[in-house]
Amino acid sequence: MLNSKEVSTNKISTFVLSLIYLVLALSAVAIFVALGAYYQGEPIETTLSMLAIGFLTLALAGYILFQSRRRIANLKIETLPILTTIECRKCNIKTTREFQRGDYVFKELEPCPKCQNEKQLITAIYREVKEKEKNPVI
Repeated sequence: MLNSKEVSTNKISTFVLSLIYLVLALSAVAIFVALGAYYQGEPIETTLSMLAIGFLTLALAGYILFQSRRRIANLKIETLPILTTIECRKCNIKTTREFQRGDYVFKELEPCPKCQNEKQLITAIYREVKEKEKNPVI
């Protein structure tokens, strides 16, 4: 039987990533504009508001970037195996095996190993579902 595989994805959407980098660049521009306005003698309120906007957007974009990378690193997609149930119509023996390409329900297979006369039949194809463990409350 196939063991369940864990596939981790480590990609952030290029659109989201480009938006984050754009906001980072604009926040750096806002900080430099605020510093330039301060050295040119602009009112202190304008300089402080531009600095606040620049640092706030810089912090926010950095936080979103690091959080999205952390979440994607923790994201794991578990693929569960697909199983095929095979039955003999005469002796009602049931066996389960891994799904193979070309399997379909009601497909006749090789003769039954027990009674040797009757062909076996695929009766079910399904994905094995594991229930999550529940932690008891102490």
